[in-house]
Amino acid sequence: MIDFTLLLRDELAQRVPGQSTRHRLAEALRRAVIDGTLEAGSLLPASRVLARELGLGRNTVLHAYEQLTTEGYVSADRQGTVVCHLARRAPASAARVAQAEPVLPPLARRALPRNLPPGEDEIPRPFLPGIPAIDQFPLERWRRRVARAWKSVAANTLAGRDVCGEPVLRAAIAGYLRASRGVRCEPEQVVVTSGTQESLTLCAQLLADPGEPVWMENPGYIGASTAFVSAGLELVPVPVDAEGLAPSAALWRRKPPRLIYTTPSHQYPLGVVLSLPRRLALIEQARRAGSWILEDDYDSEFCRGVPMAAMQGLAPDAPVVYLGTFSKTLYPALRLAYVVLPEAAVEAVMPALVRRLSPGRVAEQEALAAFIHEGEFTAHLRRMRRLYAERQAALREALHKGWPLPLALSPGEGGMHLALALPPQVPDRDVVLHARARGLEPRALSTYAVGEGMALNGLVLGYANVSAERVRERVRGLAAAVREAMPPE
Repeated sequence: MIDFTLLLRDELAQRVPGQSTRHRLAEALRRAVIDGTLEAGSLLPASRVLARELGLGRNTVLHAYEQLTTEGYVSADRQGTVVCHLARRAPASAARVAQAEPVLPPLARRALPRNLPPGEDEIPRPFLPGIPAIDQFPLERWRRRVARAWKSVAANTLAGRDVCGEPVLRAAIAGYLRASRGVRCEPEQVVVTSGTQESLTLCAQLLADPGEPVWMENPGYIGASTAFVSAGLELVPVPVDAEGLAPSAALWRRKPPRLIYTTPSHQYPLGVVLSLPRRLALIEQARRAGSWILEDDYDSEFCRGVPMAAMQGLAPDAPVVYLGTFSKTLYPALRLAYVVLPEAAVEAVMPALVRRLSPGRVAEQEALAAFIHEGEFTAHLRRMRRLYAERQAALREALHKGWPLPLALSPGEGGMHLALALPPQVPDRDVVLHARARGLEPRALSTYAVGEGMALNGLVLGYANVSAERVRERVRGLAAAVREAMPPE
């Protein structure tokens, strides 16, 4: 145990700005489990013992142990805290060990013309998914940062500078992701885009060729399927269960993918979380099959408690492209998102990026970088996390009290939306039409089906833009829409 505690001391000595000791300890233990330093079945030292060895408070160790238990790395029994059996990557071949660079799946042989799918002209009406509480955005503080940024913008930068984004914003994003999501990245790996749709289109064009299969969560995000179809890829629906994306062994043999699209932190639209064993197995199987994983970290900022670390950080050379956006965390019209490429892919993909991207808005990017660096971004996320928890609780209570049908809600305890199942005799698309007539904008769950043969019937309710004070009134309107869609007795 002496060598292990020495290892932990070295890890804890490497401070990351904005990262607590508790977070660093959990990350060090997590890596030790993944890389086999802590073997499956081994017993971790008692919290008092480890705290004394490391010179930490016992609560710090207890919190780290609890976090790893929640994520599934360890389990607690009468003996103590025991390392779980997890999927392990296959041993590296001698040829691979001799290579200086990690082996990643190949890039696409050619890229398609840029073809962004048209967006819907939506207004933020109640229950519209994906719309944050824009009335709670700190607009005055944001205006001051934008004004300050414009004062420093020179005329020769108005045409834009770096197509991958302003260096100061890329550095801010990389620092935030390292500290908050466990993402392994440097600023050079970050590519700023005009939104998640552009990010998805870019990945589809650069990482797969027309006709190649892309696995999609079923049900899944409509924008992703639109981007993949526009790029000429073959959509392959993969079912989602209580542990997230659930590909069968037969599917891996029959239709190995080039791309795998997943929303592991809070699946859209069902709200489930991809379990740790599934994450590790998916990374290992993707590596063997030569597949890219597109990790859309949707809603991770608004998960209850400490969210599970990103898949991208679970292995040093995981074939994972990480996607994030500020449209959901700040406001949709900002139109800023980002892609984090694997380090080994940056040099190879850069010529294609230069051909396909245009420089973004300099002042807004510099203002956002300041917003992150000065702590305003994380402070806003904390406020919204509390607010959305209150609004979800109010929505659940209103539904329990005023819903005219048996209530079947998605299991998610965080995020910005809930999925609500409807009985077959009440078509979800009819309910949506009646709801729209009442000024409400839920989404029909059936529209998220990928391919044919999946019977989905329900509503996707965005609650981030519905105040707790008015949620009962909104639920009454929704219940009336359901009654109007019921068949006559």
